Amino acid sequence: MFYDYYYFVLVLPAFVVALIAQAYLKSVYRKMSTVFSVRGITGAQAAHRVLQYYGINNVTVEPVAGTLSDHFDPRSNVIRLSQGVYSSNSIAAIGIACHEAGHAAQHNEKYVPIRLRNAILPVTNIGSALGLPLAIIGIFINFFPLVVIGLILYSLVAVFQLATLPVEFNASRRAVKVIDEVDLLSKEEQIGAKKVLTAAALTYVAALVVSIANLLRLILRSNRRR
Repeated sequence: MFYDYYYFVLVLPAFVVALIAQAYLKSVYRKMSTVFSVRGITGAQAAHRVLQYYGINNVTVEPVAGTLSDHFDPRSNVIRLSQGVYSSNSIAAIGIACHEAGHAAQHNEKYVPIRLRNAILPVTNIGSALGLPLAIIGIFINFFPLVVIGLILYSLVAVFQLATLPVEFNASRRAVKVIDEVDLLSKEEQIGAKKVLTAAALTYVAALVVSIANLLRLILRSNRRR
């Protein structure tokens, strides 16, 4: 009764993939953090250059504590860069900073995928908190309507993560485009920045794989119990 075959076949391999993706990102980030741009531009300066490129003058750039805690806050129009990115002139710092400025450009242009992602975020938080518990409880007490509610709520998590992929890929494309066109990095240095952005994108793909695996697991288990 308590042996979860589908967890070991579906979820565990997906979870391992997610761990590998995270480890790969940290490895690439560490390596590229020790390779410094010959132009000497910092992450904060690079973010400002991207904002200038897109004609954005109402977004500020601030340092924030943590590692890989970089993000754009559309509510306050602030790009927050981690300590290892804000004042560093490493290849990793410049790539990440430009990526976050790419998100600011998306909001400025009302990029449809990011508007969709933000629209479903509130219900996604509910689905993340309640979806799995409700579905599992429904399976164990053999109450299918509760399982359905849980599955619907949890599926919103997968939908959110799916909507996140084009947002992240587009922000990286914007970053690479500006880096190249305004000559922030040399052609050789751009290769390293692309590696960092690709590694970061893989973590989003892995998160989606984990969500889909969990969803399939619950669907198969509920059908088996029925």
